[in-house]
Amino acid sequence: MLRDTFDEAAELYDRARPRYPAALVDELDRRVGLGPGVRVLEIGPGTGQLTVPLARRGCDVTAVELGPALAAVARRNLRDFPRARVEVAEFERWPLPRAPFDLVVSATAFHWIDPAVRVVKAAEALGPDGVLAVVTTHHVAGGSRNFFARVQECYERWDPATPPGLRASDEADVATDTGELERWGRVTSYRFAREITYSTREYLDVLLTYSGHRALDAPARRGLLRCVAELIETRHGGSVTKRYLHELLLTRRESDAGAGR
Repeated sequence: MLRDTFDEAAELYDRARPRYPAALVDELDRRVGLGPGVRVLEIGPGTGQLTVPLARRGCDVTAVELGPALAAVARRNLRDFPRARVEVAEFERWPLPRAPFDLVVSATAFHWIDPAVRVVKAAEALGPDGVLAVVTTHHVAGGSRNFFARVQECYERWDPATPPGLRASDEADVATDTGELERWGRVTSYRFAREITYSTREYLDVLLTYSGHRALDAPARRGLLRCVAELIETRHGGSVTKRYLHELLLTRRESDAGAGR
């Protein structure tokens, strides 16, 4: 499965993947209330990009990670936070503890969980007035626009699944489908955009953490990366800027919603 590919490059994933904006964590704190005694269940923490900020706020965090290598790096990153622990398991099969959680959160990982399970099980994990928080990440138009237009030629040459003329969407046109969350409760959305500048090596490292790139056969992946690197070096001065849009989607458990205990 594609979601298994991340574990093959845990150290690279930890080094290359950007952390979440501080403003997003601050907003989550304002809306939910993070701190000592708050029980948090995180689904798919990766190497702890959001887990560490939650633990730093004093929360009691249980993070359920599918990949053992990712989990090992996450534990290392959380070594200064004894109230945070990482369990290696498929969330779909992980037995929920008896004590309910105040917050269930999943950052750029919820889409990998079985749709028939994810919202229902999150509801089962939460106590009264508990909150489900889903963070999504979108690659949107902005930053080095000319580069992202030109680089499509590399993708069309080396990745046959690339639609011709593909372009990133404008930020205003991007929104996560919240239908499944709305069936459980009212959804509120908060958006955080930012741009990150990468050197050629840094950008290639980021690409190597994406499941679609990792799934390419080795010759195609090498050809694609060579093509991308040459474009950055020869046409863009050795660096490119990428624009990201993060959405924080919050759904508060209602007394008559979800599957209570």
